[in-house]
Amino acid sequence: MTVIRYDTIRTARLLMRRWRDCDREPFAALNADPEVMRFFPAPLERVASDAMVDRIEALFDRQGYGLWALEIAGTATFIGFTGLNPMPDGVPGAGGVEVGWRLARSAWQQGYATEAATAALGVAFDGLGLDEIWSITAVLNVPSQAVMRRLGLAEYARFEHPRIAEGDPVRPHVAYRRLRRSADAGPAQTGPRSVRSRYDDRSAGDG
Repeated sequence: MTVIRYDTIRTARLLMRRWRDCDREPFAALNADPEVMRFFPAPLERVASDAMVDRIEALFDRQGYGLWALEIAGTATFIGFTGLNPMPDGVPGAGGVEVGWRLARSAWQQGYATEAATAALGVAFDGLGLDEIWSITAVLNVPSQAVMRRLGLAEYARFEHPRIAEGDPVRPHVAYRRLRRSADAGPAQTGPRSVRSRYDDRSAGDG
């Protein structure tokens, strides 16, 4: 089976790329930050953070795309990830593809998540030809829901996340969805109109 690879994407301000070993330490610091992880059940320890990087890279090897490591163009500053990931079982949209992000606090409120996720949607709809894209988060996570709406996603359903313990305040979740026809109709209002992306390393390989 031939897999089209999307290893590197550039936007106006960001480089979206495969993960490197040097990303592991700042990623672990991000995952250990209680403020960054406040809408998750708990922060991650280093072992769990490293295991997440391993899973992300394994998906890239297998399917050609995934959760890209983000760095600010021209600075090589790692700020987190944005990209495409399989939806978990037991939730609305299970079996589909989710657009998601997680950024260090220093990168908040600068439009980076919207900029990178817009490029990821370009891969989803124009590159992979997906019919729909999903995104889920805790109901309490108002900032991420605002990003989802800027990306042109609309609220689809509310549910209790099956992997989070009953009684946990972040167990109530919300699913957003955007259909392909929404993408065909034209770009959503996603912040600066100057944001454009190009696929720097879209090569075919066997996988």
